[in-house]
Amino acid sequence: MSLLLVASLVFKAVAILLLGRIAWTDFSTQRISNRDVLLLLCLGLGTLQFQSLQAHSWLEMGISAFGGLALFLALFPFWLLQKIGAGDVKLMSATPFLIGGSNLAMFSIFLLAFALATLAVVKNPFLLPAGMFRHYVQHMDRKGIVPFGVPISAAAICAVALQMYHAIVVATSSGILEQLN
Repeated sequence: MSLLLVASLVFKAVAILLLGRIAWTDFSTQRISNRDVLLLLCLGLGTLQFQSLQAHSWLEMGISAFGGLALFLALFPFWLLQKIGAGDVKLMSATPFLIGGSNLAMFSIFLLAFALATLAVVKNPFLLPAGMFRHYVQHMDRKGIVPFGVPISAAAICAVALQMYHAIVVATSSGILEQLN
């Protein structure tokens, strides 16, 4: 059982690094590559697989699949109206597989907080210290471009980090980590 926990934590750590890359790429180029989203989806499916084997239940994977499909169907019309980018829709659809169905409410709260922070920075670039960064954000405001992959990635990083922390605390208190030594 402990190997499943370690593998799950490794997959989540790699996913955090990939989410950081997605956020930076979306911020600098306003693009989210299909390769990155597909890799994130595979990492999420792998993590869910490990958790399902550990819990002897496939319910979490079913809830995640339903959440991913629901998000895709809800955001697809906004992509058709060109209100949100296709990469953002795909990233949002992949996050339930990474976060898990039972943690989507926590992810939603983080997403709301980071989206509001992004809106505040885009609408008030004078709050930022660096002149070049301020200029870049003003450019995004004039063009109407907001890299929504940044708050999505930041919210997913926070949710995954909290999951990892919780898993480590539970493993430490239950004696699983002592079995590894």
